[in-house]
Amino acid sequence: MKKTINSIILAMLISASTIAQIPNAGFETFTNMGSYDIPNGWGTMNNATATSSVFTATKGTPGSPGASYLKLTSKTVSTTVVNGIAVSGVLDSMTMTPKSGFAMSTRPANLTGKWQHMIYGSSQGSIQVILTRWDTGMMMQMPVASGSVTLSGMAMSWANFTIPLTYVDGNNPDTCIIIMKASGSAPTNNDYLWVDNLAFSGSVTGIENHESFVSEMVVYPNPSSEVVNFKFNIKSAQQINIEITDINGKVIRSNNFGKMQGESTQSVNISGIAKGTYFVKINGEQATETRKLVIE
Repeated sequence: MKKTINSIILAMLISASTIAQIPNAGFETFTNMGSYDIPNGWGTMNNATATSSVFTATKGTPGSPGASYLKLTSKTVSTTVVNGIAVSGVLDSMTMTPKSGFAMSTRPANLTGKWQHMIYGSSQGSIQVILTRWDTGMMMQMPVASGSVTLSGMAMSWANFTIPLTYVDGNNPDTCIIIMKASGSAPTNNDYLWVDNLAFSGSVTGIENHESFVSEMVVYPNPSSEVVNFKFNIKSAQQINIEITDINGKVIRSNNFGKMQGESTQSVNISGIAKGTYFVKINGEQATETRKLVIE
């Protein structure tokens, strides 16, 4: 009996630890900033819109479950509609992109939670989760896993959601960023996404261990500013796709080269892409090779 009770307590502690990895996962704690509240542990656009007395992230009550939940609402500020955004960590209100996330060392299978959402235009919001780790050789954060969903239709009452994570690295992450948006790239006034009860579920112990499908891969020139070349040697015939993504996993360029085998050099035009650090992903049919690319 004692052994059974101890097992139950241990399971509860493990479960609580998993949930607690997400800061303020149930949106039960907010800090009053005078004219508005902010959800503890989350970055929002409220500080940027406060001078107009407009707030895109507010506390809703009651929660599901709990006392409160997070309301993200795209709002008109002057002549611009500001997207309702929340980031688990620090949000750059100028670029509307995350600057940092929170520490995390486990490998969950899914991000789960509850939501309500609706749009008044045609630009659907989204939820994205990104796991990364620091690579001492490349001196930058490298992708470990990611998952995302673009909202569809509307959910006018609380509904459960599950976002599966896809792993590209067998190592444990050290950082997680969750990005939630009420609207897409063209927000409409009053688009909304309400969220509560975030948690991770399941676990992934590794990724399928594929042998590398390339015997050589060189990205040059690197840094580059107009055109970047990819020299690689594909071991067996397969469909090849090259993607350039930003550090948040957003695809900036994507080129399909069809079925390839053997040595090849391909070029991608990168003019017009903002200066910064990016990832180059050469995707085969069963695996991906990743390299760092600096655009200057």
